[in-house]
Amino acid sequence: MPKQTILVIEDEQSLVEVLSYNLANEGFDVLTATDGQEGLRRAQSSLPDLVVLDLMLPVIDGLQVCRQLRSDPRTQHIRILMLTAKSEEIDEIVGFNMGADDYVPKPFKLRPLIHRVKALLRRPATNQESHEVVSIHGVDVDRLNHVARIDGEELQLTPTEFRLLWTVARQPGRTYSRHELLDTCRGEDANALERTIDVHVRSLRQKLGESANLIETVRGVGYRFRSRSMEAANA
Repeated sequence: MPKQTILVIEDEQSLVEVLSYNLANEGFDVLTATDGQEGLRRAQSSLPDLVVLDLMLPVIDGLQVCRQLRSDPRTQHIRILMLTAKSEEIDEIVGFNMGADDYVPKPFKLRPLIHRVKALLRRPATNQESHEVVSIHGVDVDRLNHVARIDGEELQLTPTEFRLLWTVARQPGRTYSRHELLDTCRGEDANALERTIDVHVRSLRQKLGESANLIETVRGVGYRFRSRSMEAANA
């Protein structure tokens, strides 16, 4: 099997060296760039499997790099993990609106970051345009605009709740383990996250109100979003 390629676009040289060394030790081919313009050129020429992208970059900032990668048919499939000192919730939402697949605030722990990279690379590539909106059982989830509605009324979700809803709703009937669902959450300590998945699901159900039962518990495993075939069988 050919090695997967990761492009690190980061202007802090010491961080570039740490990431390059550790990602290479995990078996990846690693490319680097220290400004946004160089990073964009390298992504367009090498077509890496994943880009680790800082937001605060010289020449062209990370949001512009992300926007251009997503608007180009040649690069729109590349997974993007934003790595940035901007850790406010609104910054995270903006990052996802621009097309990021994940968002890890600095400072970060190295092993959880490697976990995030591997989790993203396990996800099947999707067509960016045709898989950005899910509509089922009156629930509409628009990933591009980071908006979720139920019966037309917008839900006030945290970024973590939004990603959980997006993950389960786009494959109704599929059971996700808690470990899989933590792949949709923040780049924190993996063990701590797995213990709090139930808390996030409980909060999400509360915001779904009368439709809370759309997210079903699979005892001893995790959760799933009710499929249309399940609803028909129970009718």
